[in-house]
Amino acid sequence: MHLNQFLILSAFLFCTGVYGVLARRNGVLVLMGIELMLNAVNINLVAFSAFTREVSGQVFALFVITIAAAEVGVGLAIVLLIYRNLRSPDLDQVEQLKG
Repeated sequence: MHLNQFLILSAFLFCTGVYGVLARRNGVLVLMGIELMLNAVNINLVAFSAFTREVSGQVFALFVITIAAAEVGVGLAIVLLIYRNLRSPDLDQVEQLKG
Protein backbone atom coordinates (compact mmCIF):
# COMPACT_ATOMS: atom_id res chain seq x y z
CA MET A 1 0.00 0.00 0.00
CA HIS A 2 1.15 3.50 -0.71
CA LEU A 3 1.56 6.37 1.73
CA ASN A 4 -1.03 8.42 -0.16
CA GLN A 5 -3.80 5.99 0.74
CA PHE A 6 -3.11 6.36 4.43
CA LEU A 7 -2.94 10.14 4.13
CA ILE A 8 -6.27 10.29 2.30
CA LEU A 9 -7.89 8.08 4.95
CA SER A 10 -6.42 10.24 7.69
CA ALA A 11 -7.60 13.47 6.04
CA PHE A 12 -11.11 12.04 5.66
CA LEU A 13 -11.23 10.98 9.32
CA PHE A 14 -9.88 14.34 10.47
CA CYS A 15 -12.42 16.29 8.40
CA THR A 16 -15.21 14.07 9.74
CA GLY A 17 -14.02 14.77 13.28
CA VAL A 18 -13.90 18.53 12.68
CA TYR A 19 -17.43 18.40 11.31
CA GLY A 20 -18.54 16.42 14.36
CA VAL A 21 -17.04 18.98 16.73
CA LEU A 22 -18.41 22.04 14.93
CA ALA A 23 -21.87 20.82 13.96
CA ARG A 24 -22.97 18.83 17.00
CA ARG A 25 -24.42 20.13 20.23
CA ASN A 26 -24.39 16.89 22.17
CA GLY A 27 -21.37 16.62 24.46
CA VAL A 28 -20.77 12.92 23.79
CA LEU A 29 -20.81 13.46 20.02
CA VAL A 30 -18.31 16.30 20.37
CA LEU A 31 -16.01 13.96 22.30
CA MET A 32 -16.40 11.36 19.56
CA GLY A 33 -15.36 13.97 16.98
CA ILE A 34 -12.25 14.78 19.01
CA GLU A 35 -11.43 11.07 19.19
CA LEU A 36 -11.75 10.81 15.40
CA MET A 37 -9.29 13.67 14.99
CA LEU A 38 -6.81 12.07 17.39
CA ASN A 39 -7.09 8.74 15.57
CA ALA A 40 -6.42 10.50 12.26
CA VAL A 41 -3.24 11.92 13.77
CA ASN A 42 -2.26 8.42 14.91
CA ILE A 43 -2.72 7.06 11.40
CA ASN A 44 -0.46 9.81 10.07
CA LEU A 45 2.19 9.14 12.69
CA VAL A 46 2.26 5.40 12.09
CA ALA A 47 2.16 5.79 8.29
CA PHE A 48 5.11 8.18 8.24
CA SER A 49 6.93 5.99 10.75
CA ALA A 50 6.55 2.98 8.49
CA PHE A 51 7.48 5.04 5.42
CA THR A 52 10.73 6.32 6.96
CA ARG A 53 11.42 3.04 8.82
CA GLU A 54 11.84 4.78 12.17
CA VAL A 55 10.12 3.97 15.43
CA SER A 56 9.69 7.54 16.68
CA GLY A 57 6.29 8.01 15.02
CA GLN A 58 4.95 4.90 16.71
CA VAL A 59 6.21 6.11 20.07
CA PHE A 60 4.43 9.44 19.57
CA ALA A 61 1.30 7.52 18.59
CA LEU A 62 1.40 5.71 21.94
CA PHE A 63 1.59 9.07 23.72
CA VAL A 64 -1.39 10.34 21.70
CA ILE A 65 -3.37 7.22 22.64
CA THR A 66 -2.57 7.85 26.31
CA ILE A 67 -3.64 11.49 26.08
CA ALA A 68 -6.83 10.44 24.25
CA ALA A 69 -7.71 8.01 27.05
CA ALA A 70 -7.23 10.74 29.67
CA GLU A 71 -9.29 13.16 27.58
CA VAL A 72 -12.15 10.67 27.36
CA GLY A 73 -12.14 10.14 31.11
CA VAL A 74 -12.19 13.83 31.96
CA GLY A 75 -14.55 14.73 29.12
CA LEU A 76 -17.12 12.10 30.02
CA ALA A 77 -16.98 13.17 33.66
CA ILE A 78 -17.73 16.76 32.62
CA VAL A 79 -20.57 15.67 30.32
CA LEU A 80 -21.99 13.52 33.11
CA LEU A 81 -21.98 16.49 35.51
CA ILE A 82 -23.65 18.68 32.87
CA TYR A 83 -26.30 16.02 32.35
CA ARG A 84 -26.82 15.65 36.10
CA ASN A 85 -27.38 19.39 36.54
CA LEU A 86 -29.36 20.19 33.38
CA ARG A 87 -30.94 16.83 32.46
CA SER A 88 -29.57 17.31 28.93
CA PRO A 89 -26.15 16.73 27.34
CA ASP A 90 -26.75 19.77 25.11
CA LEU A 91 -23.69 22.02 25.22
CA ASP A 92 -25.71 25.15 24.35
CA GLN A 93 -27.36 25.04 27.78
CA VAL A 94 -24.04 25.19 29.65
CA GLU A 95 -24.39 28.99 29.68
CA GLN A 96 -27.11 28.55 32.31
CA LEU A 97 -24.57 27.14 34.78
CA LYS A 98 -22.70 30.42 35.10
CA GLY A 99 -23.01 31.93 38.54
